[in-house]
Amino acid sequence: MELLHVNIPNWSDLATHWRPEVMLVGTFLLALLGDLVVRGRRPAVPFTVALVGLTMAGICAVRKLGVEGGTVMGDLVVVDGLAAFFRILFIFTGLATVLFAWTSEEIMGKKRENKGEFFALTVLLTLAACVMAEARDLLMLFLSMEAVGIVSYVMAGYMRGSLRSTEASLKYVIFGAVSSAIMLYGLSLLYGMTGSMQFEGIRAGLQTGDVNAFGLLVAVVLVMAGMSYKIAAVPFHYWAPDVYEGAPTPVSALFSVGPKAAGFALMIRFFYTTLAAGPDANASAGLIAQINWPLLMAVISAATMTYGNLVALRQANVKRMLAYSSIAHVGYLLMGFVLLTDAGLQAILFYLLVYTFMNLGAFFFVVAVNNHLKSEHLDDWVGLGFRMPWAASLMIIFLGSLTGIPPFAGFAAKLYLFTAVMDRQWFWLVIVAGLNSVISLYYYFKVAKAMFLMSPPEGADMSPLKLHWLQYTVLGVLAIPTLALGLFFGRFKGLADRAIEMMTTGL
Repeated sequence: MELLHVNIPNWSDLATHWRPEVMLVGTFLLALLGDLVVRGRRPAVPFTVALVGLTMAGICAVRKLGVEGGTVMGDLVVVDGLAAFFRILFIFTGLATVLFAWTSEEIMGKKRENKGEFFALTVLLTLAACVMAEARDLLMLFLSMEAVGIVSYVMAGYMRGSLRSTEASLKYVIFGAVSSAIMLYGLSLLYGMTGSMQFEGIRAGLQTGDVNAFGLLVAVVLVMAGMSYKIAAVPFHYWAPDVYEGAPTPVSALFSVGPKAAGFALMIRFFYTTLAAGPDANASAGLIAQINWPLLMAVISAATMTYGNLVALRQANVKRMLAYSSIAHVGYLLMGFVLLTDAGLQAILFYLLVYTFMNLGAFFFVVAVNNHLKSEHLDDWVGLGFRMPWAASLMIIFLGSLTGIPPFAGFAAKLYLFTAVMDRQWFWLVIVAGLNSVISLYYYFKVAKAMFLMSPPEGADMSPLKLHWLQYTVLGVLAIPTLALGLFFGRFKGLADRAIEMMTTGL
């Protein structure tokens, strides 16, 4: 049975290619039902359901690595190497967030209501992000982005009694609505130009040579604007600092990785498929040259990393500083889009893998500190290295990796990214990125200085702070690859390389 050329899925499609997503759907429904049955009095029920469901989905996703991909729901969704890579990334992020949120006072505090719903929403956001990375049709592109957005709005305002959290949610909704409208207009222009909603059909329509270059430029800029909002790239970044600061810190950690990585997955699949891939290399190069794509991406990349780093210099709130830091890292990642080459996209995937570990670790450390100090201000962190030495040492690892200094994984990730850009002669962009990395060293290690090198004021409480064993476990699990990937990165870089290769051969 077909409706508008969309095949109605059967059970064999779901079992063969979409089993992890089916597990996530079941986990979300069971977690929600479990919370309703116990009426919110025992959040351990939805927590356990989410934990088990995400673990099972993650195991299934790992077992699907290397398996030949296929489509689900006709041509709306594709499960290939790229989808498999991001599926594991999203499930790991959701699992880490669920574990750390269980120890967070902002989520599980005595006065907090509807605790169980948080775990169900985390699973739902993970599912929506997976679908976003698998979309190959304009309809599914828009639906998946809106699904991620709607769940994010709810999670940003999770602390209903907090004005800061409510403000964060409202700003998120307003910016999200505007950016969605802009992107939808750009998508409608592409559909009008090519007569197709499928990415491959759009590419074929653009390569006929009948498309006006200025009209294509307008459509691409509008679509890029909508996706820039999702990844918090300049000038569509204004929501990020306020939302990250106002939302519960576990939610901010999830936002800094999950929806951001989903946005990059969608950008890779959409722009690479429609503008760069295809049997006719000359026609693809002509499309990129028509709209001057390299210069457009280079300017956005340079502006994003420079703005993020310069504003982060002035921040005294650690959580807000990490928000601007995440904007700067978006600028680095956008360097890989300059020429839409395989090497650039492979470097983006490896960078996202490393970014997931180091950024989650930094935000989760803020959660652990906030449980005790109820403060994110840098002045209150003075001497923290002597009150919680093991956790503070792990934070140094995350900060060093975010800066990009050896032997941490962030150095290897930046090295691959910068090399891919230099191979295409974009030396000025690499110089800008290098200078920005030097700038970031100052504000990252301002945190390290406060924790280990500054003396607390007289009479200040210097008693040891005890962390939950689960917090140490999760921070340790994140710190190990942050160190190991800086030294033994070949195998994991190969995983990113194969993900792009399997995507390009499966078009």
